[in-house]
Amino acid sequence: MSGIWRPSSICAALLCAAMFAPTPGLAQYGATNGEWRSYGGDAGSTKYSPLDQIDASNFSDLNVAWRWQSADGSLDLETLREQIPELSIRGLQATPLMVSGVLYISTSLHQAAAVDAGTGATIWVHDPKAYLGGLPTHAYRSRGVAYWTDGEQARIFWGTSEGYLVGVDAYTGQPVRSFGDNGRVDLMADIPRAIRGAKDHRGRNLLGVGSPPIVSNDVIVTPTIITDYATRREAPPGWLKGVDARTGETKWMFRTVPQEGDLGVDTWLDDSWRYSGNTNVWAMLSADDELGVVYLPTGTPTSDYYGGHRLGDNLFAESIVALDIETGERIWHFQAVHHGVWDYDFPAAPNLLDVTVDGRPIKAIAQVSKQGFTYVLDRLTGEPIWPIEERAVATDTDLEGDVLSPTQPFPTKPPPFDYQGLNIDDLVDFTPEIRAMAIEAVENFRLGPLFTPPTVTVEGGRQGTIQRPQIRGAASWTGAGVDPESGLLYVPSLNGVTVMKYYTPDPAEGGNLNLTQAGFGSGTQPDMPDGLPLLKPPYSRITAIDLNQGDHAWMQPAGDGNRIRDHELLAHLDLPPLGDPGIIGGPLITKTLLVSALSTGGDDDGPRLVARDKSTGDIVGWVDLPARAIGTPMTYMHGGVQYIALTIGGRVPELVSLRLPNPPRLP
Repeated sequence: MSGIWRPSSICAALLCAAMFAPTPGLAQYGATNGEWRSYGGDAGSTKYSPLDQIDASNFSDLNVAWRWQSADGSLDLETLREQIPELSIRGLQATPLMVSGVLYISTSLHQAAAVDAGTGATIWVHDPKAYLGGLPTHAYRSRGVAYWTDGEQARIFWGTSEGYLVGVDAYTGQPVRSFGDNGRVDLMADIPRAIRGAKDHRGRNLLGVGSPPIVSNDVIVTPTIITDYATRREAPPGWLKGVDARTGETKWMFRTVPQEGDLGVDTWLDDSWRYSGNTNVWAMLSADDELGVVYLPTGTPTSDYYGGHRLGDNLFAESIVALDIETGERIWHFQAVHHGVWDYDFPAAPNLLDVTVDGRPIKAIAQVSKQGFTYVLDRLTGEPIWPIEERAVATDTDLEGDVLSPTQPFPTKPPPFDYQGLNIDDLVDFTPEIRAMAIEAVENFRLGPLFTPPTVTVEGGRQGTIQRPQIRGAASWTGAGVDPESGLLYVPSLNGVTVMKYYTPDPAEGGNLNLTQAGFGSGTQPDMPDGLPLLKPPYSRITAIDLNQGDHAWMQPAGDGNRIRDHELLAHLDLPPLGDPGIIGGPLITKTLLVSALSTGGDDDGPRLVARDKSTGDIVGWVDLPARAIGTPMTYMHGGVQYIALTIGGRVPELVSLRLPNPPRLP
């Protein structure tokens, strides 16, 4: 089945507008005026700022200017934990916004705060008390807020763990009473099977929010989280709402699981569209304000790891979907995984940029994926810039009742940015003895290329399929960043494996799937003794991809991997940097630098913030961080001084901002 569907009327209108619009040499992308008004710096998620006061010559001179403790630390946590033992405040994964000298951030418990950009002083905190509305769908965490203004009013929007969209006045933090129901919109309303107050089998909310909304042309679109740990085939679908930024009125709803009469409903066989859920957008979104288009990176249907109850390709799951921001009408879509059972949902916002390919200027969208591919499309039409081929893949799963797709899409360019699939040659070979351990560790597992079918874990026999990239993904929620001047895409990624364990849930507990997952990391894993790695390095890396050419420009390990290098069986070897395992820091791109956080390598091998040469990936400066980074860094200008801010861990996590000790103040 074709991956792209387009109604000719809308596409023709967009193409006509593009043809007769002025053709500037280089579109304006990235954060502007020294501010940072969107999670990714701009609506196109470039994570780019043209600021250059901090450069290779002085990066290592950065000092912490101020530290702001999460507002969650001011709550009566002892009393709250008596009521909610699972409560945690450590998921401060947000990237703050900066507008007019104020930083805006959301906390693990879905409070929001305004912070003075120069001093770190709290201006206001708004607490919607979402933590009293039930356990979050997955975890206590929030990745940020959205900002909107019409030149007179200014508002901050964010979603909560109980499935509300909250809107407050940006100056006071007070609810905007004219927005929705006294300052909030119910994101569960009109979503099938999203029953407020109902819980899943773990006692958690059926729907929540972890990622920030996006606002484009006065319309808010909010990602939602729906549980991956389903034991029932019925679940809420991840339908997306376009909400009026002034009134909170729902302007449109896009059905990610199509209903009767909708395009794509025939890809859900046996009327499985009637009960199937998920297919949600849980990651960040991107938008083209000029075109009036929002781009949705969608996820896997229920269940993420078994599809015997939802046969067919399952549109619009694991797809990029372009919608008219005013009407919610689909313009085009591209499906990257047919009938997904690997949890290869899109984990991050797509990146928008202009490229020139073979002399032809193209408004492009680049979507990085868990499976290590970058899908590069014309964002007007959805046409691949380089061919994406449907290739035959194995379908011999032993998951009862499931029928896998015989083909999957494979981009011909750019090359994958991390390892895919697993064979014996991929196992670690630091020494012959360690190599032998790795071979023994995988001898009872199924190995194979990308999209190798999952298999049931059998006690005493074959222990299932080793999946690489892992369920967490090669690319993760931190996503990629773009340098609009060079057309380079910077992608942090992880090299790891997962083996799923399957079981049949107890019908007495409401389960009705033939097979479902017990959770990733469960069951027998191909573990090496004494914490040795199973795979050849690097275990994390950053790849620069030239999107004008479709090739890698460079690839560097993300960190030294000292905790592996110092292992007693490896310490005598002269190993190169290996990349830190389990760590993936989001990128910040400036006029002169690529900035990201690493968990090791600083003084006493502690966490650090590093700067790289954008053209080579070589580290040109670094500075110690007070604790491990949690969120992706951003940068802003305040009082003529450039700052870099990011969230870090600790008993009470913090937002820290760094600056030069004696910067050349700009007028």
